[in-house]
Amino acid sequence: MDKVKIGVIGGSGLYELIENPEYMVLKTPFGETPRIEVGHVKGRKVAFLPRHGKPGVKKKVGHAVPPFKINFKANVYGLRMLGVERIIATNACGSLNMKINPGDIVLPDQFIDFTKLRETTFFDGETAVSIWRDKPPIKTVAHVDFTDPYCPELRKLIFEACVSLGLKCHVQGTYVCTEGPRFETPAEIKMFRVLGGDVVGMTSIPEAVLARELTMCYASVSVSTNWAAGISKEKITHEEVVDLFSKRITQVREIIKRAILAIPKERRCRCKDALKGALPR
Repeated sequence: MDKVKIGVIGGSGLYELIENPEYMVLKTPFGETPRIEVGHVKGRKVAFLPRHGKPGVKKKVGHAVPPFKINFKANVYGLRMLGVERIIATNACGSLNMKINPGDIVLPDQFIDFTKLRETTFFDGETAVSIWRDKPPIKTVAHVDFTDPYCPELRKLIFEACVSLGLKCHVQGTYVCTEGPRFETPAEIKMFRVLGGDVVGMTSIPEAVLARELTMCYASVSVSTNWAAGISKEKITHEEVVDLFSKRITQVREIIKRAILAIPKERRCRCKDALKGALPR
């Protein structure tokens, strides 16, 4: 099929994003992907990958895989196999910042990684990683710069989409990624706040890292669904998180659609050059 240059990663509420989709499961060197939908959004060809979908299953599935068991490497590599250069991701998060209320949209520009069990790189010095069709695979260690871990160009387009819809959006924020699936303790949240965290979630890492390693642009539309533990006086429940995110999903879909329409054909950010200077000579 023709290359698909734009990818979206998110939950089941985004299935309605794609017009007239085709369905496929891709076999990658790192395992199978979940069912990927490929179709159009206002004339732009787009691939949608359900992050929590069960690998190798072609039927539509919901929240089947917990965060720490997601095969992030297969998911991101599968999108790259399709030709994807830019990824817009969505996720729910808890707020550590009193200026970020439940229901607010945050576009993280930094992250702090507190995951423990996840494979966080393609470049293990053993696996051959194919990134470009006209160049040989890479089988060395790579040290990729992460000064701007989320693509500035893509974040700007998403922010402008939020503004055009009249939605409250925080254009910056530090995303703290935890292992899950449990929620965090008040002591952990206190530590994250001291370290400069603004929101906490379980899915952005290593997704953002792996995308950059494959020279892809990556940005996240994060929806604050609750106050984090110790800030909230109430028990935190998954039902609460899902309920508030569901109330925002129509807006999130519209944000993504507008951002996709605004994406230029040529990339002017540094994401495409992520491996320049990162590989040993």
